[in-house]
Order: sequence, then C-alpha cells, then structure tokens
Amino acid sequence: MTLEDARVLDAADPLAPFRDRFLLPDGLVYMDGNSLGPLTKAAAARARAVVETEWGEGLIRSWNSADWIDLPRRVGDRIATLIGAEPGTVLAADSTSINIFKLLAIAAGMRPDRGTILLEAGDFPTDRYIAEGFASLNPQKFGLLGHKIASGDITAPTPDVGVVLVTEVNYRTGARHDMAAVTQAAHDAGALVIWDLCHSAGAFPVDVAGTGADFAVGCGYKYLNGGPGAPAFAYVAPRHLDGLRQPLSGWMGHARPFAFADDYEPAAGIDALRVGTPPILSLSTLDAALDAFDGVDLAALRAKADALFDLFVANLPSGIELLTPTDPRKRGTQVSLCHPQAYAVMQALIARGIIGDFREPDILRFGLTPLTLRFEDVWRATTTLADVLATGAWDRPEFRARAKVV
Repeated sequence: MTLEDARVLDAADPLAPFRDRFLLPDGLVYMDGNSLGPLTKAAAARARAVVETEWGEGLIRSWNSADWIDLPRRVGDRIATLIGAEPGTVLAADSTSINIFKLLAIAAGMRPDRGTILLEAGDFPTDRYIAEGFASLNPQKFGLLGHKIASGDITAPTPDVGVVLVTEVNYRTGARHDMAAVTQAAHDAGALVIWDLCHSAGAFPVDVAGTGADFAVGCGYKYLNGGPGAPAFAYVAPRHLDGLRQPLSGWMGHARPFAFADDYEPAAGIDALRVGTPPILSLSTLDAALDAFDGVDLAALRAKADALFDLFVANLPSGIELLTPTDPRKRGTQVSLCHPQAYAVMQALIARGIIGDFREPDILRFGLTPLTLRFEDVWRATTTLADVLATGAWDRPEFRARAKVV
C-alpha cells in the first residue's frame, strides 16, 4: 500500500472526526495508547474546572454541590456501557492491583473448600504478585483456608481450583482469550473467574454480562484515556452483589460513612467495594475522558482496528517476527513484534516520531487505537520501521541505554 492509498482510506473513515476530541502533538505518530492513552480536550477542560471552580471556589461544599461523593458510581456506570455490564455493577476506584486483591478475597471466600488460584503463565505480573500476596496471608490470623498459586491450562481447571484469574488480552503478545468459553469451563469445574480487562476495555466490544463473567477489573489510563495513574474499575456480576463484603473495610465502604460508627457495616451492592476517599481530580479527568466514546459504535471501532492491523502486517519489513495472532477473534488491538534488539529499535523509532513501547525481553508493541490513529500513521510507522532495520539506525549507544521506564 502506498501513502496515497492510506490517505484514501482515511478520507473514507467514519471514525476520523473523533480524532478531533484529542490533543495530539504535531508530527508524532502515537501508537502507545495501549499503555497510556492520549489527553482528550474534554479531560483537559474538566481538570481546569475541577481545580479552579469546584475545588477553588466550592471548596468542601463540592462534595455535595458537585456531587463528588457519588463520582465512583457515575464513572463506573459509564465504563459499564463499554464492557457490557449491567448498571450498578461497576465501581471506579483504587488501582487494578488493589481491585484484584479485593475480588480475589471475595471469590476465594465464595469457594472456601478450594485452595488453588489458577493463573496463566505469562500474564501481566501484577496479577500474579497480588495473588501470591493474598495466598501468603496467615490463614489462622485472617480466617482463610490457605491458598496456593498454580499456573496451568485455564480452560481445564482441576477440582481444587476455586478461582481463575486471567487477562483477556495478553499484554506481551496481544493474544486474546475467548471469554465465554473460559468462563464456561471454569463454571463447569465449579470455579469462579476474575477477568483482567486492562487491554480490553475501550479497545473493542466486551460482554461481561453476556459471557457470564463473575468479576472483572481494568485500568483507566490505557484505552480509556483517563491519564497517568487514573483510577481503575471493578465489576461484580449482579448474582454476587447481595451481601458483598471485601477485606479492605475502609470508611467509604461503610453503609453510613458519615455516621462514624465504631462497627463496620458494608454498604449495599457495588458500593461495598469502596475503601477510602475517592481521588476527585483524577476521577473527574477519567469521567471527562470517557466523553471521547460518546456516539462511538464499538463494532466500528473494532473493524477499524482490524483494518489498521491488516495494513501494518501487510507492510511489515523482513527480519522481524509477528507475535500477535492474525485471526481477529484471537487478538486484541495491538501489534507485537519480536526482534533481538527490540529496545534499541524502539528508541530509534521514538527518535523519529513513532512512539510505541518495549516489553522484555525482545518485544516491540504498537497500540492500534482507532479514535486517534490514522491509516497514514500506520503507513509511516511501518515505513520508518523498515528503514531503521535496513540501515541499522538503531545501532547507536544512546538507543541502547536503558531508561527507568520502558
């Protein structure tokens, strides 16, 4: 495909007008929205309004006048529409790691006679770290069964497995699991499933309700564009909401937080997942960032991501290996490539205005975010990649020097 061919596709793209909702630096091709989404115009404006007006003028009154107190629920309901969840089942709060811990404790408590938490080897490390931390808690002190962590086939849990914790889209390869099939396999084995949607929510249609998912978590700063360290979210299926209780019993999760009672009584429904005072600045920015999805057909979003993928792969230079499955049903919306000098290659690309990222040990990642990415951008990225590889432009000391964040 030529540059002119790519521009023809851009001219016919029904999602092209949505790009104007974002603040994108001139001259850059940003393909790292699967790690940090770009700033939206609405989020920038909302941040100013919250700081200058709601906080600056309203002060503490804004907990009521601006309804800060219910923001976690309101943002959660907006995210629910992107992941196929029922109203009142999603809460925006805390981080992905903290939400995983809360949901693990809930799920494990619902399967008290099963002591194994099953994960898939190669999933994002924080999922395993949190599971290991949960399993290491003193069973006698915390009244737990005592859990162990196992890696194995998530489609065939053994009888001792109580909880399956799995990421829908693998952060390294971009490979995607069949949510319905994995969930059904877990249920058939008597286990519950927690889905990590960090590389799913906002990237393509997700259907947690339709697939029978028990629980889910996800972050707000990747495809949802909420900003660095934006609050995460947690989903609990309606059938599990009655009597919901989690171990991080902070005051905001109390049924009557401003009664300041000595004894803890969990709030009803999804509010039981609340812990501490919500971070209003970052939560408000995430709320406004979700405006970017207003009027967006998620099926069209996925269709464009697939077209961008096809263009990328068709123009892929020789000497580099594609890790992401080519079957659209088996992948998310990123391209992962393998090269022995992946880190240096990516730094050379960034120096030329093509921003992707690197993952150990030898993976280059390129996020395909259809609301901001054009076909011309993909053409530029693949053309530049081909030149960097053909000329050896990556082989310079400054491109090999590792930064703290990669």
